[in-house]
This record gives sequence, structure tokens and C-alpha cells, in this order.
Amino acid sequence: MAAALPSGNLIVPVIKNADLLNLAGLTKQVNDLAARARQNQLKPEDIQGGTFTLTNVGTFGNVMGTPIINQPQVAILAAGAIRKKPAVLETQYGDVIAIRQMMFLSLSYDHRVVDGSLGGSFLRRVADYLEQFDANRAV
Repeated sequence: MAAALPSGNLIVPVIKNADLLNLAGLTKQVNDLAARARQNQLKPEDIQGGTFTLTNVGTFGNVMGTPIINQPQVAILAAGAIRKKPAVLETQYGDVIAIRQMMFLSLSYDHRVVDGSLGGSFLRRVADYLEQFDANRAV
């Protein structure tokens, strides 16, 4: 994850064993690491061992951003602000224009590790999960 500091700089603390945490566990780790980052209380091991970063450029109202990989990590995914936009929907009665909530995702990755096909497929899969998100699903 990337955490904004009061100085305006960013630091990238690492959520260890994120694959073993549920949404509530991830939230707890994110809040803890962000608070300690802003209070200058991170330890060296808190910023080591990462493989992938998620950053939310939408926090600042930006609809998109171009994140840079924090070496030696493999990739970073930026999520932009969610905005209402007109979109063309295909229906059984023909195309219609409707207002939809939309968000840009941008993925930067190290081509020495990930090729474009895999990177593009991963980004599509993340978008599919988000598009099918059920806000009423129990966490």
C-alpha cells in the first residue's frame, strides 16, 4: 500500500501475509500502517519484502494516475476517483445511454517479470471483480 505523509511525500509500508487476511483484517492492517507512517513510527521491516502495491490516487480527486514501481516490487495498481459518467449500454432493445459510476485503473509492472498479456489479463480480472461487487455481501 502507499501511505501519504503530512509532508506530501509517500511511503510504501508492506502488509505482510495479505493473502491470508479477510477484508476486515486488511482494513485493520492498512489503518495501522498508515497511522504509524504518518507518525513516523514505521520500522525498517515495515517497508521491506513487498511484491505488489495498491495506491488510491482517487483520494485526491484524481481520476487516474501513472504509478511507478517501488523496486524490487513487481507491480503497482492505481485506483482513480469514482465519477458518474455517461456510458453506452447494450440491451435486448438496442443501445442506450445511461449514467454509470466509473473508475480508471492503471497498472505498472516490471516487464522483466510480467509480460503485457499477463498484466492486461490481471487488470481485466480486477475490473471484473469490482464491476460485480455486491455491497450487501457480508464481509
